[in-house]
Amino acid sequence: MGALELGERRHRKEEEEEHENEEDWRTAGKKDPAGEEEQEEEEGYASHGSPTVLNPGEGLEGLKALEQGGNADESPVEQVRLTVPNTDDPSLPVWTFRMWTIGLLVCILLSFFNQFFAFRTEPLTISTIAAQVAALPVGRFMAATLPTRLFRLPFTSWEFSLNPGPFNVKEHVLITIFANAGTAFGNGDAYAVGIVTIIKAFYKRSIGFFPGLLVVITTQVLGYGWAGLMRRFLVDPAHMWWPVNLVQVTIFRTLHEKETGKGLKRIQFFMIAMMAMFAYYVLPGYLFMMLTFFSWVCWAWPHSVTAHQLGSGLYGLGIGAVSFDWAGIEAYLGSPLATPFFAAVNILVGFVIVMYIVTPAVYYGNVYGAKTFPIFSDHLFQSNGQEYDITSVIDSKFELNLTRYEEIGPVHLSTFFAFTYGFGFAGIAATVSHVALFYGKEIWLRSRAALKSTEVDVHTRLMRKYKDIPQWWFLALAAVGMAVSIATVEGYKLQLQLPWWGILLGSGFACFFTLPIGIIAATTNQVPGLNVITEYMMGYILPGKPIANVCFKTYTYISMSQAVSFLQDFKLGHYMKIPPRSMFIVQLVGTIVAAVVNMGVAWWLLTTIENICDVSLLPAGSIWTCPSDRVFFDASVIWGLVGPKRIFGSLGEYSAINWFFLLGFVAPIPIYILHRRYPKVKLFRLINMPILIGATGMMPPATSVNYTSWFIMAFIFNFLIFRYRKNWWVRYNYVLSGALDAGIAFMGVLLYIALGLNNIQISWWGTNYDGCPLATCPTQPGVNITGCPVF
Repeated sequence: MGALELGERRHRKEEEEEHENEEDWRTAGKKDPAGEEEQEEEEGYASHGSPTVLNPGEGLEGLKALEQGGNADESPVEQVRLTVPNTDDPSLPVWTFRMWTIGLLVCILLSFFNQFFAFRTEPLTISTIAAQVAALPVGRFMAATLPTRLFRLPFTSWEFSLNPGPFNVKEHVLITIFANAGTAFGNGDAYAVGIVTIIKAFYKRSIGFFPGLLVVITTQVLGYGWAGLMRRFLVDPAHMWWPVNLVQVTIFRTLHEKETGKGLKRIQFFMIAMMAMFAYYVLPGYLFMMLTFFSWVCWAWPHSVTAHQLGSGLYGLGIGAVSFDWAGIEAYLGSPLATPFFAAVNILVGFVIVMYIVTPAVYYGNVYGAKTFPIFSDHLFQSNGQEYDITSVIDSKFELNLTRYEEIGPVHLSTFFAFTYGFGFAGIAATVSHVALFYGKEIWLRSRAALKSTEVDVHTRLMRKYKDIPQWWFLALAAVGMAVSIATVEGYKLQLQLPWWGILLGSGFACFFTLPIGIIAATTNQVPGLNVITEYMMGYILPGKPIANVCFKTYTYISMSQAVSFLQDFKLGHYMKIPPRSMFIVQLVGTIVAAVVNMGVAWWLLTTIENICDVSLLPAGSIWTCPSDRVFFDASVIWGLVGPKRIFGSLGEYSAINWFFLLGFVAPIPIYILHRRYPKVKLFRLINMPILIGATGMMPPATSVNYTSWFIMAFIFNFLIFRYRKNWWVRYNYVLSGALDAGIAFMGVLLYIALGLNNIQISWWGTNYDGCPLATCPTQPGVNITGCPVF
């Protein structure tokens, strides 16, 4: 009875503390972020609810004020002052049975779902927000039902309770970090799994489960090492404020503050929306797949190649096409409900320019012999329009057979695919110049303050109550990660092709760029990628070796990307006052668990679904087309097997595409000049050239209908509803997004287990994806493709 009474007293004490904390949350900071009036609450939430790209110069005033002697008890960044509470309750338990149980469960589920859906024609990423929202009622249910008595570990004095009090926000944060690991830290599925997929499914070669698993884990662990080395520069300083984390902070506050007002509670709304989507997804997921690509233009002109090229949402320009499938809508661009409308408009403008102006002009103008190939395709072709049999130019050493390659002829890309790489080049260059012009001063001031100042803000002072992570933990992880990585590539040299020095070169490259890219991410929310640069570099160093190229890209680009993701999560823990060692262990455990699940699911599908990823051999209407892995495979051929010199270099047909680097670098300059000349004109502040130029960066594998339907939803929710029904938007917008994800996830897996494993299929015109079979046909006279008319 004594232990039970103690547990009950502790439970009551936690309830009182939670109530006090709610009051602290409402009064923290210089100004109540929720506002004293309902309209202010909505505006405050909206301003931090979904910021993916900031306007230039935001936060500089607060920084300058602090440098001139501002209030040291407040953050120098205004957005942080208005969003993050200046309080902490160190007594809140974080290492709880609830946290570990729910955290591991969501990590496993999200890893499973995201890897499972990654192979489908319309991949789906179950977002962290879905798990974040769903975890709350589970945690509260466990707090209401688990026994509160204390348990003592045998032969020790250590006592613990399965239920140490109300489910608190710190437990919730750590569960969300577990969930983030389940989404490969925002990337959906584990990037390195693509190496295994292309070897087995596209190159038709063998690779073991274990080397694939080692590559997945080691790329993540190396990221920890770089994150640890840069943590003192990118997490502790107030000037490194990571604006994307304000979204999560706002959601945590929304979920844990007491709901007031009439109408459904958020959790009730979540369950209703999830069950509705669960039931509805039977239609686009199985019975009526045409809802995913509803291309009605093709019905009007069933025998016209041009009409199919213009109207197909899957293989054409998608004019008039629309998707009634949430999985298709958010497949590549993420949830439209969580994207600011001005960013969506930039993406739409970029999409329209590329898809409806540039693509028709270059195709019907027959640039690079465009009419010989489909108008929209991510496949590789011969000069006669036939698909290129890549395996025919690979020798026994898994390298390019140059003699055979010269006999068959060079690899050709659809003109859209070639120009997509061009816009990718331009997007990289535009990001550099845009950030330098619009954010250069802010980055310089914040970097100088972070690197030189000894002053700490209130959040860093509060975090000093907790034991810090010893630096040797990170150094040990980096050393072990590099040692295991070198052992992996050397031990499996035939499968992975990358020499040991490639690990050292890639590690040095990734470590060097983590700080500058981390500073950009921490101040502007923009994260320049190293993927094209790393492919380009290794393509010249080791041409003819496709797997060496993608391995080098993964160890370089992904380890740096993961380091930035880890740092972002550390900053979230910093804002939410999570003990650093707890953050570290949860991240590490979650990463390893997610890697094992990712590889397990991928291996299961690759070994059980016959002809997975091979569109030419899969049955009609099959969903297992692996569009993302197809592009990953194409990249391995272009940059690795054939090499950039024979594609975009002096020996290549597409060398002029390199001019896009210059185009992208120059593009932000006129906008910057107009912004400085007319600073009060809001339009010039909202034009973001990296987003606009790089809008089609996901195409392929994304298709036109993914963009058009995505923008329609963004317009409805983040313009119409946000403007005219803001109360509803504030309360339910993110909850709806998470509920739709969850409903599709459960029904998608149920359909596969109940029907897919037994190969139970139905065939009627509604299961034909978009009904535009002629969209893949060329229009060049004399080109003969099976199933296509000859012009």
